[in-house]
Amino acid sequence: MIPKDPVMLLSYTNTKLRDSYNSLEEFCQSQDVDRQMLEETLSGIDYHYDQKQNQFI
Repeated sequence: MIPKDPVMLLSYTNTKLRDSYNSLEEFCQSQDVDRQMLEETLSGIDYHYDQKQNQFI
């Protein structure tokens, strides 16, 4: 289960992307996460996925 708090979600997601996944799509499929919901939640705290860096910045 992923964190519901946006700041905790950011930290959790970026750590998983760094340590375990090569892309956001791979992360979302593996964790059964709705990518659109994830991106909307994190954009609410002004973070957006950067494919080149494979993290939310």
